[in-house]
Amino acid sequence: RGTAPGSMTVPEGPVIQQSNGTKAPVRTYQDLLRNENDARQFEYYATSELATVYLDGRVKSLGKKGIFLNFSVSPGGHYILTETLHRPFSLIVTYDRFPVTVEILDDTGKTVRAIADIPASEDIPKGFSSVRKGPREFQWRSDTDASLYWVEAQDEGDAEKEAAERDRLFHLDAPFTIDALAGIHLETRFDGVQWLNGSLALVNGSWWETRRAMILAFSPDVPVSVPRVIFDYSSEDAYNDPGSFAEVMNRQGKRILQSPDEGNTLYLDGMGASPEGDRPFLRKFSTATGTITELWRSEAPFFEYPYKITNMENLMVITTRESNELPPNFYIRNLITGELDMLTHFSHPYPQLAHISKQVLKYERNDGIQLTANLYLPYSDPEKNRELPVLVWAYPQEFKSASAAGQVKDSPYRFMRIGWSSPLFWLTRGFAVLDDPSLPIVGEGKVEPNDTYIEQLVAGAKAAIDTLISMGVADVKRIAVGGHSYGAFMTANLLAHSDLFTAGIARSGAYNRTLTPFGFQSEERTLWEAPEVYMKMSPFIYADKIHTPILLIHGEADNNSGTFPLQSERFYAALKGHGATARLVILPYESHSYRARESVLHMLWEMDEWLKKYLGED
Repeated sequence: RGTAPGSMTVPEGPVIQQSNGTKAPVRTYQDLLRNENDARQFEYYATSELATVYLDGRVKSLGKKGIFLNFSVSPGGHYILTETLHRPFSLIVTYDRFPVTVEILDDTGKTVRAIADIPASEDIPKGFSSVRKGPREFQWRSDTDASLYWVEAQDEGDAEKEAAERDRLFHLDAPFTIDALAGIHLETRFDGVQWLNGSLALVNGSWWETRRAMILAFSPDVPVSVPRVIFDYSSEDAYNDPGSFAEVMNRQGKRILQSPDEGNTLYLDGMGASPEGDRPFLRKFSTATGTITELWRSEAPFFEYPYKITNMENLMVITTRESNELPPNFYIRNLITGELDMLTHFSHPYPQLAHISKQVLKYERNDGIQLTANLYLPYSDPEKNRELPVLVWAYPQEFKSASAAGQVKDSPYRFMRIGWSSPLFWLTRGFAVLDDPSLPIVGEGKVEPNDTYIEQLVAGAKAAIDTLISMGVADVKRIAVGGHSYGAFMTANLLAHSDLFTAGIARSGAYNRTLTPFGFQSEERTLWEAPEVYMKMSPFIYADKIHTPILLIHGEADNNSGTFPLQSERFYAALKGHGATARLVILPYESHSYRARESVLHMLWEMDEWLKKYLGED
């Protein structure tokens, strides 16, 4: 085919979909295939060919064409694992859930073994811990030449089914002529594996509903052995997060666990969340005893993170180090002597803002939950940082534990970073910026967080504003709130259910939850299971209550689940119909995040004009 099907005008017949009685609780997606013409275009543009590229520039085709979802070469270099999409394509899920054939090829492109042919994954049960039936998560074992591993659910992939064992590992070794061998069982979902040698590999597992996380050890050369629990903790509990086990490249260019003694000792690095803020660490872990020895931890007034261990014997570590005033740079640190040598000399990327001050605020919600926020002030003179216009930029987060919701998860010593989406631009306008204030939505036990979403959201926002007013920083009549995606949804709800703000900015949001009926964000229940929650959380339903000016911005080609542009268009129509002060801006060709220079500059101009109009300049 020399011409793309999409370039031709092809008459299409009716588009027909049919349900055969199998449940398919699929979340709301856009940019799906809609008809046969779409399918032909997808097939045409996504088809590629595997080839070997030599260092001298020669290219040799392997003769294997297809729509490759993934491919990877075995560590020994003699086999290729391919995952190839094929028809019939689905019209209700994205391409990564289309039917897929999994095969092992040799280095000439010849098929050695067909591993699986998996149908379209349209019927995955609802729930974040639910997965598709059959094999998934194919990967080569990193420490051997050619040993293929994958996982299969033991509960039909349904998180709501009672089961003592959730997932099981399987493996198949070269030359791939025998049946696959079953390996260890997991009582949670498989979340990845780190390899070292035949005696030690670490498996990560998790269970969303309880926020449980586990790391287990097993011996790959004894595949039916019972895995040994290394860590069992809550993924929400940042203070007790053990960190991640450090890895290094082996001779085959594959990542394996970093160990000085064949697995008796491993290394852990992590953010080190604490009541004083994040204090990254490097620790030594004994696999025999489970003993953890702290080798080093970041100290105030710096935020320093262990990037890579370069010498295990002498404990030489490359770190990144920064402070409020100093931008991140690489250093080499000797953990034995404490000697620190600077490797890079990156200068301040925006010296015009070198005078900006940052502090981490700690305050309390009316229900006793501890909250934090990053406050940036525009002036070096404290007397000028009073009764300022304020931009609050936030993103709510759900928790199953009140204690975890109140933990500090940032550092007061991080250098200020400004990207396309940052609210910190308005420091140049004399605004105070309250960035990322905690807005936890908590539901403990059988209570779901969103059962009281509105009440907790408003209480969190009020606590933040009361804190700013008590400090004398904020002009109570000049406070704006904004956010992107779920932060936009938050903004609309705050304007609908409170009178705390003077203006709002909502970018790329979803406002009508009946258009995301099979779940959204961390909500697992469907519209039919919790209709009152969906309705109460939809600011679209309360458009007649919004009297605060709101700016809506959206990418024309937003492909994020649930945030299709129609959400902003219909919300704007509802606001306009009720006489609200609103403005809708659709950015051409942009997706959920904005990338083009023209789009980002236009977005900043729109926001700046909106804030100047309703809050003025300091």
